[in-house]
Amino acid sequence: MTLTTSPTADLRKLALWETFCSRHAIAYGGVPLFVTDGEGRVRSAPYGRDRRAILQRAPEMETLLVGQVERVLASPPTGPDRLEGILYLMFRRSNDGGVIPLYIGRAGRFGRGDGNVSANIEDIRRNVGRFARWGSGYAYHIGDLSAAACPGHPGTKCSPKYRRWADRLFTDAPAPNPRLRHPVFFWATAWAPSSPSIWAEFGPCSLAFQEYLLIGVAAECFPGELLNEEGVNRRAGEED
Repeated sequence: MTLTTSPTADLRKLALWETFCSRHAIAYGGVPLFVTDGEGRVRSAPYGRDRRAILQRAPEMETLLVGQVERVLASPPTGPDRLEGILYLMFRRSNDGGVIPLYIGRAGRFGRGDGNVSANIEDIRRNVGRFARWGSGYAYHIGDLSAAACPGHPGTKCSPKYRRWADRLFTDAPAPNPRLRHPVFFWATAWAPSSPSIWAEFGPCSLAFQEYLLIGVAAECFPGELLNEEGVNRRAGEED
C-alpha cells in the first residue's frame, strides 16, 4: 500500500501505522462521520435553546460509538478484562484505500480523579451534548466545529483550533451546509490493555499511552494531515 506521507517519514514508522490499521480493520470498519448530500455538503440542524446550526453526525457513526461505549460500561471496572474507554480516529482514505489520519483521541471511562463514570460517556444514548467527546454542545468536537463551520454562533465560541479543523475539512466554511474537501470517516473501539497496540513489543498498553503513541507516529508520517496539536500521556482511564 502506498500512502501520501511526509518525504522524510521513517518507513518503519509508516509500517507500524499500516500494521495497526490492518489489525483493527480501520479502513473497512470506519463509517461516515457526517450526514451528507450527493455533493458532499454536510447537513446541519438547529440545536439548543438558541437553535444554533449544528453539523449532523451520521447515524452509522452514532451506532458505532454507542455500541463501543456500551461495551466499556458493561465490562468489569478493574482486572485483566477491564475496558478503559474509547480510542477513536477521524480519517480520510487515500486513493488506494489507505487510512490518512485527521484526528486521534480518546474518551476515558472515568472522570478526572473521582473514580466515577465520565460524564462524557454516561447514559450515552441520550448524551447528545457530550457524546463521548463528539457531542453537539460547546467544548465538544461537533459543537465547536459547528461554531467554526456554520454561521450564527457567537464569535467567542469559534476557537483557533476548530477554525483549523473547518479550513482543513471544508471548502467553503462558514456556510449553512459546508462542503467537504474529501469524504471523512470515523472509527472507534473499546480499548483494553491487551488490545493490539501500535507497539507490539511493549506488551499491554494503556489507553492513554496508546493515544500518545498513535499521535506521535501519525504526526511524523502525516504532518500535513493530522489536526492534533499535541499528544499528552494522561492517566489511564481518565477522560480526554
